[in-house]
Amino acid sequence: MRTVNFGYILQVVAAEKAEPPLKIMISGAPASGKGTQCELITQKYGLVHISAGDLLRAEIASGSENGKLAKEFMEKGQLVPDDIVVMMVKDRLSQTDSEQNGWLLDGYPRSSSQATALKGFGFQPDLFILLEVPEDILIERVVGRRLDPVTGKIYHLKYSPPETEEIAARLTQRFDDTEDKAKLRLKTHNQNVSDVLSMYDDITIKIKGNRSKEEVFSQIDTALSQMLQQRNTSPSSLSS
Repeated sequence: MRTVNFGYILQVVAAEKAEPPLKIMISGAPASGKGTQCELITQKYGLVHISAGDLLRAEIASGSENGKLAKEFMEKGQLVPDDIVVMMVKDRLSQTDSEQNGWLLDGYPRSSSQATALKGFGFQPDLFILLEVPEDILIERVVGRRLDPVTGKIYHLKYSPPETEEIAARLTQRFDDTEDKAKLRLKTHNQNVSDVLSMYDDITIKIKGNRSKEEVFSQIDTALSQMLQQRNTSPSSLSS
């Protein structure tokens, strides 16, 4: 007689009753603080951080044809064509860790066509976060950013300097972090942001990003906590 594994059955039932993982999008102009907030969000909520910019830079570093084409557009401060970036993001969102743990999509979508494409693939966020920062502050943040090629960590010469002289000596500036390219990227962002927001109007929160990272995260954390609380007290949760 075959032994019934009740423990396994209970795990399956619990999984079926469990709430789906969080799906969050965060947007903002270059240097609005998305990366910092993404780090804080993932630390607390365990979401998979997916940065469209990092995916593109990795493609560029690989030397692929798509990477070369993407770099041409990024150097002009323009949006990379949808046929390149949409599939990259879709594939990453479809990976097992993203489906099981939930995801935090950083800096994407950047146009209504990209948002429409994601929706067509079945990717719809629970919350869309927009960080708003005055343009003069954004420019200062961009031109002072430096990348540690060893660890991948981002520093700022003024606001978040490297811990040691050894690290400082190896820092590099990303090719799209010059003042001229930053202004082009800001122009592109401003031209497209309203169209993107219109796609997520009912789930968008706008947050002033020119405050301390702790203050900004506190507001984001409150919004996420309230959303989870509403899930847990919804009629479907109470009846299950």
